[in-house]
Parts: sequence; structure tokens; C-alpha cells
Amino acid sequence: MKDVIVITGASSGFGALAARALARAGHTVYASMRETAGRSAPQVVEAQKYAAEHAVDLRTIELDVASEASANTAIEAIVTAHGGLDVLIHNAGHMVFGPAEAFTPEQFAELYDVNVLSTQRVNRAALPQLRRQGHGLVIWVSSSSSAGGTPPYLAPYFAAKAAMDALAVVYARELLKGFASIVPADADVSAVADAIVKVVDTPFGKRPFRVHVDPTQDGAEVVNAVSDRVRAELLRRMGLSDVLLPRAS
Repeated sequence: MKDVIVITGASSGFGALAARALARAGHTVYASMRETAGRSAPQVVEAQKYAAEHAVDLRTIELDVASEASANTAIEAIVTAHGGLDVLIHNAGHMVFGPAEAFTPEQFAELYDVNVLSTQRVNRAALPQLRRQGHGLVIWVSSSSSAGGTPPYLAPYFAAKAAMDALAVVYARELLKGFASIVPADADVSAVADAIVKVVDTPFGKRPFRVHVDPTQDGAEVVNAVSDRVRAELLRRMGLSDVLLPRAS
């Protein structure tokens, strides 16, 4: 079965590799990227060359995930050309390296925009078409840091990918069968404030790393317990176990 597929951030890396693999599998694949007539022009040529040499339907399309207008234009062009869209793959992302406090809020926001808000722009362009069709697939390329180890010096990237991962999970629920409230009617929102006060009043060195206030009982406490243990073990393996305990200055 031949699907029409668009992949964001497909000028290189995972995106380019996935585009080629999907094209070889017989699908019509749009490797989207920004500046197709500028910085990404060599990648456009490479994709065209690959398509010709392997007799596959691999195409490129201008799509800047930082621009709502660009996302709308690209998706509209694909739908117009094929009468629909079957698969959307969120792959666009950006990584920076350095100590967390060295980054300005604006730099954090830039990473968040590329890794999280970009998916929202493209979703809002593509999902109405998938709903009209009554079918479609959305794939998110995340990071193991969302659930596994989080070594230091990649805070903006890890934070953004964690946000994107959470967004993807919620979208999966909404797109599958709609959102149903699971918050008990008697849930007390003041419990969050009480928990914060308790943490503040706990002596230095004895404060918990994480506190859960979860009236929905959605399993976050269990998942986070495992995740925190995995991350701590990774830091020990890296010889950074000293960062797991607070030290007075």
C-alpha cells in the first residue's frame, strides 16, 4: 500500500535516512526542509539524485517548522497534489550543548520553539485533513532522555524533548478516542500548595527530589520512580554521582 508521507527536518540525519528508507519501501515521500533554494539546495539535489538512481518517489518541499504560514503552504501543496496525506512524521529538532545556567531564557525559548512549537504548527496544518479523511498516522521522533538518563550540559534540548514527548502522548489520546476527564470531582487543588509548603519547610539535605500530588492516579509516580532511578544510575556510571546529593556552599 502506497502512502503519501511528509517528514519534517529531513535535510540530513534521521530525517533524510527515514525519507530514503520509506521511499525504497514504495511510498511517496516528501522530505521537508527550510531554505530549499538556499542553504538546503545541495540536499535537494542529493534527494533528486537518489530518487533517480533508485527509481523511488522521493521529493523535497519547502517547510520551515518555525513558520505557521510555511507549514500551511507545504501541507496544502501536498494535499492538492495527491488528494490527501497519510503520514506525518515530526523529526525536526535542534540541540545545543553547555551548562544550563549559561543559556539565556531566549535561547531556551528558541530550542522549545524548534522542538515543540514546530510540531503544533504542522499538526494544525495537517490534522484537519487527516480528520476529513477519517484516517492517518502521526509519528514523533523523540529522545531517550524523555524517559532514560539525562546527563548534564544538554538541558535546553532535554527539556524541550520532554515537553514534546508529553505533547505527543496527549495527542495520541485525543486523536484515538477523544479526551475524557479522569480528575475526581473531589480533587483538592490546594494539595499542590500544601506540598510546596512542605518541601520548603523540610531541612536542607532532607528534601525529596520529586513530590507527587496526583488525584488522577495516572501512574506518573511509578513511572517517575523508575525514570529517576535509571537517571541516577547513568550518572553513577559516568562518574558524576556527586551531583545526586545536595552540598551546602
